[in-house]
Amino acid sequence: MGIRICSLNSGSNANCYYIGNSQEAVLIDAGLSCRETERRMKLSGLSMDMVKALFISHEHKDHIIGMAGIAKKYKLPVYVTNDTFRHSNMPVDPALIRSFKHAKTITIGQLTITPFSKSHDAADPHSFIVSGYGINTGVITDIGYACKRVIKYFGQCHAVFLESNYCDDMLTNGSYPYHLKKRISGDEGHLSNAQALELFLNYRSPDLRLLILSHLPKNNNKPELAEKLFTPHTGKTKLFIASRYEASPVFTIEGNGVAAIKKNVKKIKDERQLSLF
Repeated sequence: MGIRICSLNSGSNANCYYIGNSQEAVLIDAGLSCRETERRMKLSGLSMDMVKALFISHEHKDHIIGMAGIAKKYKLPVYVTNDTFRHSNMPVDPALIRSFKHAKTITIGQLTITPFSKSHDAADPHSFIVSGYGINTGVITDIGYACKRVIKYFGQCHAVFLESNYCDDMLTNGSYPYHLKKRISGDEGHLSNAQALELFLNYRSPDLRLLILSHLPKNNNKPELAEKLFTPHTGKTKLFIASRYEASPVFTIEGNGVAAIKKNVKKIKDERQLSLF
């Protein structure tokens, strides 16, 4: 029995990740509208009927825009810290809200979700490890630097969505104002390609089978740059770059193997989606 994972969208415009087994699944973040989430899941061969809960990492709009709509339509419990929910200003039925705390595990069917706090410019930001059938999948994005908590949980991952947000040269030489460059590259901002590689080289588990580089922006990075940087070092770990325009293949992690199924996913280039960076 394996774990299926999929990035429905990953980038500064919208973030939403599916992790599940043959019986249930969770969504980590809801940066797509309810309708677009449904559409991409259908094209990927996934079903909202499998989703039993929604977990929110922090209140930035590219992570919560679909939270209220998804929760209302499917009556899903929304796991979100009190401070994050208050700062989100999202009209979610209080009866659906479930709070969580750092390192306190939550059980959803055969899945166990472990939230852990991190450094990011939000009210109470967390990342997550989703575990099932002996497989740990991390969603580790929106981190300013690899603190001890990030290092600890990253080292437990068999599969991981890891932030590789910006290329140092592109950010430095780009058109963003100085204060925004400092925000992105600061300790409460985002992880660069080089920082992500350092984390991977020094702290990955020998059992890490799938590395999905995530949260790449439009202006300060390119998938080919991240891929070129990581490819010489991945060894037996499968590398994939998550898109800001379309869903990834559905990856199945079972035993020591990783299989990918690409459904009829159509590329979307909709710059009407919110772009923070």
